[in-house]
Amino acid sequence: MTTETVVRIHQAGGPEQLRLEQVEVGDPGPGEVRIRHVACGLNYIDIYHRSGAYPLQLPQTLGMEGAGVIEAVGEGVTHLAVGDRAAYASQPIGAYCTARVMPARSVVRLPEAISFETGAAMMLKGLTAQYLLRRTLPQGGLQAGDTILFHAAAGGVGLIACQWAKALGLQLIATAGSDEKCALALANGAAHAINYRKEKFSERVREITSGRGVKVVYDSVGADTFEGSIDCLSPFGLMVCFGNASGPVPPLNTGMLAAKGSLYLTRPTLFTHLATRESSQAMADDLFSVVQSGAVKIHVSQRYRLAEVAQAHRELEARTTTGSGVLLV
Repeated sequence: MTTETVVRIHQAGGPEQLRLEQVEVGDPGPGEVRIRHVACGLNYIDIYHRSGAYPLQLPQTLGMEGAGVIEAVGEGVTHLAVGDRAAYASQPIGAYCTARVMPARSVVRLPEAISFETGAAMMLKGLTAQYLLRRTLPQGGLQAGDTILFHAAAGGVGLIACQWAKALGLQLIATAGSDEKCALALANGAAHAINYRKEKFSERVREITSGRGVKVVYDSVGADTFEGSIDCLSPFGLMVCFGNASGPVPPLNTGMLAAKGSLYLTRPTLFTHLATRESSQAMADDLFSVVQSGAVKIHVSQRYRLAEVAQAHRELEARTTTGSGVLLV
């Protein structure tokens, strides 16, 4: 039994609800491991958890991804050993800590060529990009030369998606909220970038595609972009809502999908894809491969100490960040 530092909330609210506390951490049980973190990832879903947008049973330690060293292995765990470098993005939440016991099924060995900091910054965002671009596909799939639309393209998921889409030969149209963020998306492989504060993105997408629209829209913004995103799709196109940074999408009449061209709509989650050890490993292998090849570079643009977590949340929520951020333990 060891005493570890965790970041907990006791009630939903603003960054002021984040508290550093000491807790006892024991040995892993069957199917579990204990991991000592070197770094933990920061993600917008952490804001949803803290604010109560995604309700939690309280009190609760926040955080969805981390990287570190395996300290102990429970009965039945064969893919990890004490001393292994490891990383994860998984439920249950609780990564904002110095060490934790957790299910082993979503924890994978981290290649030596990938640093702990990069591992902590890339798992949730990189695996999200993986399930979107490789698993959440429009009718007939995606082929080199196809055009797609990706919102919030200068964020952590977006910058990985820009690079990965380019490696796949896709023409990615990026949206972002400033000229600087648009330039960043273009520098990372986007074929086009739209500053949605200056232009109506749906009109610009139609212009770029000569009126055809795109085969798929990947949208983590939600309420502010949903209607315009639907207008960007070609017939039989796929609308992928994988987040709601601007608020949830209002209820819709499904007849609208028919009127706009027999469209498809899905609301996937990463954790459905990570439900088994086999799928977690396959997805991680794909991500590690594209990172180690150099086709995708992980931008760790913000670093904070664990005690600076409230400031990290304020900056993330204000959308003043780019790329990925980590808490250093």
